[in-house]
Amino acid sequence: MKAMARRAVRLAVMTLGFAGLIVAVNAVPGAATDPVGFSSTVVARGTDMSPGTLPITQGMDVVVSAITLAPGGSSGWHSHPGGAIAVVQTGELTLYQSVGNHCVITLYAHGQAFIERPGEVVIAVAGSAGATLGATFPGVPLGGSSRIDQPNPGTCPGV
Repeated sequence: MKAMARRAVRLAVMTLGFAGLIVAVNAVPGAATDPVGFSSTVVARGTDMSPGTLPITQGMDVVVSAITLAPGGSSGWHSHPGGAIAVVQTGELTLYQSVGNHCVITLYAHGQAFIERPGEVVIAVAGSAGATLGATFPGVPLGGSSRIDQPNPGTCPGV
């Protein structure tokens, strides 16, 4: 009887061992699955050149825009409710930012990216060849505008 009990225990242990091996073999990930009916196009790509960060709030809209500035054109003074992440695709632009009572001026060229924080008042002016940008605007009120037009703050003379 003791021999039969030992055999039953051995059989149970071996069965559990093999079952564990089968589960382990089946748990090993296989090859990646191929996409079906899917495509992805990079709209813009650039290296972040600004010190900015953005808080992102769940439940708000995220808006993605393709932006074109004619040679010497400008965006007009504006801000964004949830900020912006922009990538310069072609050309270059100068970003004028009103900070307190002074002006911060930064030149961005093809392949560079920058962040505008929520509420920052800025104007972008294109270079002589114009500029195109890809921009993502997180934190937009549901169905609302990603841009808020602003009056000239007077901190960047000549702009």
